[in-house]
Amino acid sequence: MRREGPAGASAPSAVDTAVEREPLRTEFEFELPRGYVDESGTVHRNGAMRLATARDELVPLRDVRVRENPAYLSVVLLGRVITRLGTLGSVHDGTVENMFASDLAFLQDFYRQINAEGHTRAAVACPHCEESFEVELAGSRLGES
Repeated sequence: MRREGPAGASAPSAVDTAVEREPLRTEFEFELPRGYVDESGTVHRNGAMRLATARDELVPLRDVRVRENPAYLSVVLLGRVITRLGTLGSVHDGTVENMFASDLAFLQDFYRQINAEGHTRAAVACPHCEESFEVELAGSRLGES
């Protein structure tokens, strides 16, 4: 949306400017609903996931476990894109396969949000006062505020 400035010049609106200046985010933080419990009993809930590359989505298709059981695809894929989980030294498909089902479902949904739908924030303007602000789209579910 552009507004006419002085002498008919087109000037970017505050919403356009906010969107244009936002740098590309490639990593997104999350908090697991239950948490991953490691061998020593430590619960890890906070982590980060990076955007997936085409390679991240293609390589698991060659994995024997995925060929034998297509449902295993998300486990291998998440093991590639989760960059941090609590104080664990590394995260891999073995970590993901030992997570609670509710945490796996959360991570699958989070993956879709950041990869399929693009960024999780949107620049908007109030229709009444035209004030510009950003809204967070990620993590919201019906009935939550």
